[in-house]
Amino acid sequence: MGIQPETSSENRLIFAYYVTGHGFGHATRVIEVVRHLILAGHEVHVVSAAPEFVFTSAIQSPRLIIRKVLLDCGAVQADALTVDRLASLEKYHETAVVHRHTILETEAEWLKSIKADLVVSDVVPVACRAAANAGIRSVCVTNFSWDFIYAEYIMDAGHHHRSIVWQIAEDYSHCQFLIRLPGYCPMPAFRDVVDAPLVVRRLHKTRQEVRNELGIGDDVKLVILNFGGQPADWKLKDEYLPSGWLCLVTAHILQETAAGKNYTSDKFSGARRLQDAIILGYQLQRARGRDLLIPKWYANAENEFALSIGSPTCQVDERSSPIDYSIEDFEVLRGDVQGFPDSVNFLKSLVELDSLNDNGNTEVRREQKAAAGLFNWEEDIFVTRAPGRLDVMGGIADYSGSLVLQMPIREACHVALQKNHPSKHRLWKHVQARQDSSVQGQTPVLQIVSYGSELSNRAPTFDMNLSDFMDGGKPISYENARKYFSKDTAQKWAAYVAGTILVLMRELGVQFEDSISMLVSSAVPEGKGVSSSASVEVASLSAIAAAHGLSISSRDIALLCQKVENCIVGAPCGVMDQMTSACGEANKLLAMVCQPAEVLGLVEIPSHIRFWGLDSGIRHSVGGADYGSVRIGAFMGREIIKSTASSMLPVSSSVVNGVNNYDSEDNSVELLQTESSLDYLCNLPPHRYEAIYAKLLPESITGEDFVEKFVNHNDPVTVIDEKRNYAVRASARHPIYENFRVKAFKALLTSATSDEQLTSLGELLYQCHYSYGECGLGADGTDRLVELVQQAQHSKSEDGTLYGAKITGGGCGGTVCAIGKNSLRTTQQIIEIQQRYKDATGYSPFIFEGSSPGAGTFGHLRIRRRSSPKLNKSIS
Repeated sequence: MGIQPETSSENRLIFAYYVTGHGFGHATRVIEVVRHLILAGHEVHVVSAAPEFVFTSAIQSPRLIIRKVLLDCGAVQADALTVDRLASLEKYHETAVVHRHTILETEAEWLKSIKADLVVSDVVPVACRAAANAGIRSVCVTNFSWDFIYAEYIMDAGHHHRSIVWQIAEDYSHCQFLIRLPGYCPMPAFRDVVDAPLVVRRLHKTRQEVRNELGIGDDVKLVILNFGGQPADWKLKDEYLPSGWLCLVTAHILQETAAGKNYTSDKFSGARRLQDAIILGYQLQRARGRDLLIPKWYANAENEFALSIGSPTCQVDERSSPIDYSIEDFEVLRGDVQGFPDSVNFLKSLVELDSLNDNGNTEVRREQKAAAGLFNWEEDIFVTRAPGRLDVMGGIADYSGSLVLQMPIREACHVALQKNHPSKHRLWKHVQARQDSSVQGQTPVLQIVSYGSELSNRAPTFDMNLSDFMDGGKPISYENARKYFSKDTAQKWAAYVAGTILVLMRELGVQFEDSISMLVSSAVPEGKGVSSSASVEVASLSAIAAAHGLSISSRDIALLCQKVENCIVGAPCGVMDQMTSACGEANKLLAMVCQPAEVLGLVEIPSHIRFWGLDSGIRHSVGGADYGSVRIGAFMGREIIKSTASSMLPVSSSVVNGVNNYDSEDNSVELLQTESSLDYLCNLPPHRYEAIYAKLLPESITGEDFVEKFVNHNDPVTVIDEKRNYAVRASARHPIYENFRVKAFKALLTSATSDEQLTSLGELLYQCHYSYGECGLGADGTDRLVELVQQAQHSKSEDGTLYGAKITGGGCGGTVCAIGKNSLRTTQQIIEIQQRYKDATGYSPFIFEGSSPGAGTFGHLRIRRRSSPKLNKSIS
């Protein structure tokens, strides 16, 4: 279908169409698209190294402007079928890499000068990045991409040119979507795809004229297969002949995209992270528990980019067969896997569970053996997904009411849950023995298997009678639940999962009459400050709610999960972790005011900015004494400020018979009145803090002295140790200034793109980091990582593209957040920092890069295993 001519002048669009000069095939199909765009009244600037006559001989119009520029080189060939792979890589390096900076600058300025509405590429990589730099959307039209082609060249010609593939894929990742043509190869650099039928040049001769010239009669059906230079004796086998061809001209899609129509999926919008983009053709296959199968030349990439290893893991080698992405083993009764590869892999791991006990494999881990008998395959299973989070700004100021900015990360936790009547529940042997010996008889049981236990020094399974959560017909107290889960340190982890059931009982009055089986598989590393606990809680509670038909908003799920962590686990965290895991969106920062949990919205991460997380290797815990003592110090500071403000109020300001006896226009008195009842410390502006309270707050105070003077610090989740000394001034000062820093950071994200913007954003991160240190938080490892970022930023010998870093979350170790330009150079600098940290400490930091949506966006899957002879046998 073409475009209807002719567009009115006020709706005329300007297209910049970049065409590779490799052969005439690209140019000939572009001609047909361009012809329809011009027919519709639009203006098209063709940018190509192909001869000008190829376009002008087919299209004669003043609205076709040819600009001859060489921006890629394709393949260097000795003849039509022989490619010199090394020469091709070296030629591309000479053409597009050596002069890259100048090319990007020139193209961006040119695109602005012609006021282009849309950049189209077939399939010049740098065009997509130049468009992004110019703030213009881009679309690719092709059936192959150069990262796929060159990946194979690299494997044959040598790995020293591999940066070319990274650069090309990153360039492609900036385009809005791909219009994918038939005969396509794997092109994972593109996030969103619109499939289109074959695009061909229009006929210049009638069907009869062609048949007459070839001497073929009308009774013979004819398909012409052609590409440049194939041997004359090639023939197409009869079984491959199609029944017919349908042609759709892609110009219509391009016109509507340039005019603002969105062809892409909201959940995947934005530039795809580089790490996900580099799936190098057919050599990089998917495998259960792993994201990538990596060729030999790329063998150290897992250390360089710390690719996530989910659970269960499996050994991968180059003999592994390609993994089928389909999930045909399951009937999806509700929901959509949404193309998440980790979710597909998780479902595939479920498929294999029923065979583990029968294959005689002695290498199967305990947790997998336990999971193998967890589910009744003829019943529905509910699956949920919740990511961890990277604390970009806000951190420990959340419990003081600050604005926070949090990014959901790529790594996520999956939970599979099944509920069954107690009489149909597949019980483990020891659970069955407990049931048989009980006077109660059959009672609802909770059975949990957690993958990753071997790496975390904890038991792989947990089970309990759900009646243990009841006492006298009512749910037990949170205090008793905390004691219940603390009895066995190897099973204390179960509080994060099973605790969600008790919270639903106590807060929403939910009654659980069925048994529950749960499998928890998390790729969010533990102890690294990226909210592994929140992701487990959110995924668990979401699965329980889905299986029991409970309609709970994402915000309320987060608040309920916070209660699990505060009241049952005993960790005094704020709510930002759970809120990000539940409500976050990919490639956006969740903006939330923690008073107690008001989500302001989502802040788009500009395309020229990227965030990384660098794990220090020092275990992080919000349950640690340092985090808790700083929190107590902040709440002590708030009480002292309130008391000070009250003492400064004039006597005449007291309230008599409900009327304030002071001049209502005395602003200073009004401010003191407000501050005397300060609900959140972050509501105190920095200038008021400095003007009145900074010098009056004690640097530190013992718990005993504070209680004697102020009685209570009014924090429901921490307890003052009267024998301990608490830092007050620094602990109170941090959230007051952090709230201001976060507001400034949020405003800067939406300001004009410039080095000053990035420098200012980075400076705010640095200030936050050193404020943590003044509170007594931080660690040698996190300080070292921040120093390495500073060295990279200010290096005189290199072009620094990193701008700042800070410790994240609770601040007792864990991960550092870094900000930099969204560029290959920054990625290289991150890898260099990783190596330098390893050289100094012996530990190679895990690198967090990329984003994924929260549990609310994913929703839940309701699946059922399809019947099979083997399955029926195992059931019987």
